[in-house]
Amino acid sequence: MPLSVIELVCVGKPRGALAEAARDYEKRLARACRFSVVELREESLQHLGAREAMAREARRIEPRLTGAHVVALDRTGRAFSSEQLAVFVREREEQPPQRTIFVIGGASGLDPAITELAATRWSLGAATLPHQLARVVVGEQLYRAFTILRGEPYHR
Repeated sequence: MPLSVIELVCVGKPRGALAEAARDYEKRLARACRFSVVELREESLQHLGAREAMAREARRIEPRLTGAHVVALDRTGRAFSSEQLAVFVREREEQPPQRTIFVIGGASGLDPAITELAATRWSLGAATLPHQLARVVVGEQLYRAFTILRGEPYHR
């Protein structure tokens, strides 16, 4: 199986236990594929409205997306079971471009300009999750997908 190139572009940084959990899954992913994380500055909602904050964040996200299959985390996107995500990851390895970028927005979500650019929109479910928790869930689910593909016992 070719070595996938997966990038996680996140607005903001997790703190406390969420930071520890994110780092744990990100270290595991780095052993399963060529994995990297890009953390972008989150706009303060105290001085800006949600739309302006998302637009500013989008201007920092967009230049990083060239030449990749972009997956936007979006509540209106497709829900994947763990097995379906594993199939998606395998397909991304087999079809150009093999570089896949998962994008997690800030506290207000992703600007529509980013979700419109995305080839795939992925929903983690109907509930709204804090973006820092979404980062942990994405890391865990991607790691689980690789264990499914390798037939490892992590996934039950």
